[in-house]
This record gives sequence, structure tokens and C-alpha cells, in this order.
Amino acid sequence: MADTKKLYIKTYGCQMNVYDSERMAEAMGGAGYETTDRPDDADMILLNTCHIREKAAEKVYSELGRFKGLKAGKPDLKIGVAGCVAQAEGEEIMRRQPLVDLVVGPQAYHRLPEMEARTQAGQKALDTDFPEEDKFEKLKSRPKAKRGPTAFLTVQEGCDKFCAFCVVPYTRGAEVSRPVDRILTEARDLVERGVREITLLGQNVNAYHGAGPHGDMTLAGLIRELDKVDGLARIRFTTSHPNDMMDDLIEAHGTCEKLMPYLHLPVQSGSNKILKRMNRSHDRDSYLRLVERIRAARPDILLSGDFIVGFPEETEADFQDTMDLIEEVKYGQAFSFKYSPRPGTPAAERAMVEDGEASDRLYRLQALITKQQREIQDSMIGREVNVLFEKPGRLAGQMVGKSEYLHAVHVAECDAEIGEIAQVRIVESGANSLAGQLLRD
Repeated sequence: MADTKKLYIKTYGCQMNVYDSERMAEAMGGAGYETTDRPDDADMILLNTCHIREKAAEKVYSELGRFKGLKAGKPDLKIGVAGCVAQAEGEEIMRRQPLVDLVVGPQAYHRLPEMEARTQAGQKALDTDFPEEDKFEKLKSRPKAKRGPTAFLTVQEGCDKFCAFCVVPYTRGAEVSRPVDRILTEARDLVERGVREITLLGQNVNAYHGAGPHGDMTLAGLIRELDKVDGLARIRFTTSHPNDMMDDLIEAHGTCEKLMPYLHLPVQSGSNKILKRMNRSHDRDSYLRLVERIRAARPDILLSGDFIVGFPEETEADFQDTMDLIEEVKYGQAFSFKYSPRPGTPAAERAMVEDGEASDRLYRLQALITKQQREIQDSMIGREVNVLFEKPGRLAGQMVGKSEYLHAVHVAECDAEIGEIAQVRIVESGANSLAGQLLRD
């Protein structure tokens, strides 16, 4: 249509932000916008921000500064900030960067069309409330466009854990779970549009307790319902908290055919002293026992984790406890960071570990994780895996997809279609991926 406007969204951070950006694009589609991957073509720019990384707010202001010239030459261009930095900074964003027209928190993005209408009338628009209405239900019905073979689906938001280093309880609010029927409806819709694999999202996804037909349902119960959805081939979930890894969810890893043998289970530290300082509510031994039970239910499961080094008061002995835990668990991959304070969190007021020492510890930890990752990948050589093909590779005739274990697999001379799941024999292990040969009858 001639009057269609263009929307550019830049997404930072976690998978939930990716999902939120998709829903924001859908909401704005109902207001006459279509997406573009070029900010200079856009009539509206949205930065969907994350507050987890160091100096997140400053990086947003720096990004906004790049749009000054663009807006000067295109006065009708609308610029918005969404996500967790928007929630944390609020009106301060508009004060520091007057070119911003709207600021919307992660619980209010269903109101974007109304906010955009206010900006078209020359007003500034700010909404960082935690509304009572269900934002997912308030969004317009999604267009029935074809989708890729994988998709994220948010089932739970917010956090009640209040880890000493984390801003999520303040930017995303308390734990809330979506009703089972609405999740199943969205899942079936995704499958109808070509999705074969769904990753269930939540800040503490395994704390899910959504309303079902016979009372609240756990994440394991939800997975068992999704297991029945025709056409859905794979189910994953992230991110989990060790305290919410209940018996039925452990059992589901051994009994639900569609639940993939991959689990992201953050521990953060192997030191009981540091875990207590972090307010993690689990200790080293309980985590290791949990890993043992999970592997008893699904022996081939690949585990990944999160680690923070240089947390306030961490000694070299505390760090060695973490290294020992990593040696014992043997992770297939992990995310690791130096601690950096988040204003308003309890840990931000504590004495910091010297930066050089923290950097050295991070280097040593990442070297160990890389070694374990490579050993696990090398052990895959000669094995046959099922690969869900997602896209063409860089080379002619090459296709790329993911194995059950979330390994990226490149297959040369491959006639598989996007969305097809096919058996592949692994023939080579690279730095961060595997190479395989397609097996056909």
C-alpha cells in the first residue's frame, strides 16, 4: 500500500527480547507499518534494549546519538526505546536524548500503536507501567505469514528470586505465567505457519505455573501438552533456575520424545560462600546432585551454564571451587562474564574484586569451558544425529541446521529442504560447529 510506513527494530540481549521484538512488529503492523532492516529507510526506529550487560544504558545513548543526523534530515522520523533499559531509565531517556519520541517498558509494548499515534500528534509518549491486562491477549491477531522452522514462545515472565547481582525483578516484575490454552493456541498457529521447533522462554521458565483446565500446570505438564501438538517436532526451554527443576520436569527429559536433550542450567559459582552472597538459594552440592539426577533420566543430555567471576568478596579459593565444579559437570557450552555492578542491586554496594584479577579468572574459566566444549564436539565425530535444517550455508549446495544437542551442523552437497529433519553422520568438529554427511535411504 502507498501509505504503508516502515519500522526498524534493533534487538539487544536475550531470546525473550527477540520474541518481544516480533510481537512489537506485529502490533505495529496493525498500525500500518512493515518492517525494514535499514534504519535510513524507516519511518519509526525502535531500540529493544537489555539491561544485563555492563553500561547498558550508556550504550543505548551512544546508539541514539548515531540517529541525530538521520532525524535532522527526516523530521517526521519517530524514535523509540523499549525493553529493560526503557523500564529502568524511564523519562530520563527523553531528558538526556530529546530526539526520543517514546519510551515503553517490556510489560506495555502492546500499547505501542496508541503511543505512536500520540507521537504523530506531536506528543511524547512514556509507558513503563506494569498493567493488569494480559499484553499477549491485547495484541492484534498475528498475520498468517510463513515462518522459519524455529520460533521462541514466551510462557513466563518476571522473577521472584532477587539474586544480588540481577536487575530482572525490577525491570520485568514478579513471576507471571501465561495460561496453558493461550500457549497451545499460539504454538499451533506457529506450527501451521511452518515452525517445527519451539523454544519456551521465561526469566525462570521452569517456575512456570500457568492456569490449566484442572488447576495450575507445571512446565512439565505444559511440555506434555505440547508434545501432543501435531506437526511440532521439537521442544526446548530456557532459562532455568536450579531451585525450580522439579521431579516431573526431570522425568520429562527421559519420557517426552519431543523434548530435546539440551538443558541450560545456570549455577553462577561453585563456591558456597559466593552462592550465599549472590542469594542463589542453592549450594554446590545440591546443584551437583541435581545434575546427577538429570543425567540419570537422560544420560546423553548436553548441559550449558552461566558463570560470573570476580563477584564481590570472591577469593582465589572461591574461584577454584567454580573451576572444580566445571571440571566435574563438563559443560557443552556456557556463558561467562566478569561481575559488573547494576545500580539498585544489593551487590552493587559491595567491595569489588580488582579488575585485573577478575579478568585473569575469566580468561582461565573460559579456557576450561572451551576445552570441554571442544572435547564434547570431538566426541560427536562418527555419531549419527538428527538435524533440523534452517538455512542455506555460505557454500554452494551447503545447508545448515541444529542437532538435538543444539550443535550447529553444516552439511555439504545437501538436498534437504528448510524445515526438514534428516539424519546426518558427523564427520568433522570445528571451533563452534560440526560438519556432517547427509544420510539417505
